[in-house]
Amino acid sequence: MFGLFKKFKEGFSKTVAAITEKTRGIFGGRSIDASSLETLEEALYTADFGVATTDEILTEIKAAYKKDKDLRGRQAAAIGSAVLTRVLAGSEAEIKPAASAPTVIVMIGVNGSGKTTTSAKLGWLLKQDGKSVMLAACDTFRAAAVEQLKSWAVRLDLPIVASHTGADAAAVAFDAWQAARARGCDYLIVDTAGRLHTKSNLMDELAKIRRVLQKNDPTAPHHSWLVVDGSLGTNSIEQAKVFHKSFGLTGLVVTKLDGTSRGGAIVGIWRELKLPIYFLGLGEQPEDLQPFSAENYAKAVFGLE
Repeated sequence: MFGLFKKFKEGFSKTVAAITEKTRGIFGGRSIDASSLETLEEALYTADFGVATTDEILTEIKAAYKKDKDLRGRQAAAIGSAVLTRVLAGSEAEIKPAASAPTVIVMIGVNGSGKTTTSAKLGWLLKQDGKSVMLAACDTFRAAAVEQLKSWAVRLDLPIVASHTGADAAAVAFDAWQAARARGCDYLIVDTAGRLHTKSNLMDELAKIRRVLQKNDPTAPHHSWLVVDGSLGTNSIEQAKVFHKSFGLTGLVVTKLDGTSRGGAIVGIWRELKLPIYFLGLGEQPEDLQPFSAENYAKAVFGLE
């Protein structure tokens, strides 16, 4: 568990730095004051925690401050962490396997969100857990996507079904399911083309992938996850709403959190959509894709051990 928390702490270091730099380290040992509370409010907005969450955190810290004018920074941090954990109650999720294998996970999102690398990293993570995995390279729209996933598959020793750029993505998905079933794979991870909701042809392609998968298994896909670039902050909420309405999302993966100071956006996404968060991308390596833990996240962003 300590190793997992260490990953969270390292992954959110830029968000923590953004808060502590603005607050001049009020979460250290010294007492807080009215001025530091104002600075904390600004810092939380900067980190993209949003109005509702920032208000909740400050309300509870201010209440504690009224009772104890010698309230220490570490105590304030603990209060903030507890509020975040409470706000995120119910946001954690574990992958539930389908009644019959393979369990199909479809990765959805806009270009640049990290779908392809996340697909590969998820495959590696499941493999480490003793599961057998097949990758499906269904991003046949972007020229380098198939080769990118193939490269990851070789690196991580994962089987893959792929075709050429411009191939029918739904046909690749169909073949991949057949291959996964024939090999007795526990999971099939489908990487799809990045798309904007304004591109109706690509949105239609998603629907076609679903129909084709359901020819093999009427219950597929069992998981439809939106991969969101965490550095976009709360701007990603509208994006998620559109995909949820179009495709019926079952969860989220939030990536690139190690490179942003806007790690508070996770809270806004959860409050708005109530879609469970399965994994966070906290770095470049396969092991940097970590199962989401509300408690670890809340402690990490407030710099607690």
